[in-house]
Amino acid sequence: MSLIAEAPGFLQVFSDGAVVRTSHKTAACSTISPTFISKDITIDPSKPITARIFLPSSSAPQLPLPLLLYFHGGGFCIGTTTWLGYHAFLGNLSATAGAIILSVDYRLAPENKLPTAYDDGYAALEWLSSNSEPWLEHADLYRVFLAGDSAGGNIAHHVAVKSIETNIANFTIRGLLPIHPYFGSEARTELEVAEGSASEVAMNDMFWKLSLPEGADRDFYGCNFENREAEWSLFPATMVFVAGKDFLRERGVMYANFLKKKGVENVSLVEAEEEKHVFHAWNPESEAAVLLQNQIKRFIKACDYKQAQSRICLI
Repeated sequence: MSLIAEAPGFLQVFSDGAVVRTSHKTAACSTISPTFISKDITIDPSKPITARIFLPSSSAPQLPLPLLLYFHGGGFCIGTTTWLGYHAFLGNLSATAGAIILSVDYRLAPENKLPTAYDDGYAALEWLSSNSEPWLEHADLYRVFLAGDSAGGNIAHHVAVKSIETNIANFTIRGLLPIHPYFGSEARTELEVAEGSASEVAMNDMFWKLSLPEGADRDFYGCNFENREAEWSLFPATMVFVAGKDFLRERGVMYANFLKKKGVENVSLVEAEEEKHVFHAWNPESEAAVLLQNQIKRFIKACDYKQAQSRICLI
């Protein structure tokens, strides 16, 4: 048995198919916070797909709240919603934005290659329309937002596309919030060939190799967003977040420009100039993470305002 792929400190893949993931500091859902509460639930025990729900502890129970469906990052191969950084960031985001957050633990590659993560993400969306979870009793399913960081931003995009294709009932997806989205292609960007990027590019190539279907390259639609068609006129408002010190920054800019060229309304790009890739997950209490939470809050409120104005025009 030999080691065939490794992300030091996170993942080892062996020639016999064995996968070893290193444990990282996690937070139990019972972790006490003055601003939010959390609970672990099972979406589909047969796969399995699980999730963690976050509620702002100060919200009035009778008030309908927007619902944000969140997908964690990790190159499709590592990560969990129970990691301490995600728990702290999403809990604080729930309190800041006054929103219910459902953070999904989708199945990971290489054991479950793409499109499994997309299928699991969409399954979580479907589950919302038919579940009896008391904590979601006050979720407004006509104010649903999709979000995620890195690979999770990629998943959020593909779940949005599939929701348009299937015209899922009892839902309105108001907006999409990809944070440092993880896309690629066989063609390299300038930052990907720049001096000093070789180790990061090699690591990302390894994650793509582990997660892509057998025989697929980086022009697979799951990697190269230009190779998947959609009814772009129906695509939700989108705010793309990029980090100035992230070599994947160009991919986020390209994605935002692609959506604009396809005619998607209300596409914006926000850059954290001095930050690195998924900084909010590693430093969830930082000023930059708090700013990100407030930017998401403003986006949700802006989408709500636009919808309210549309209703006034219809009346």
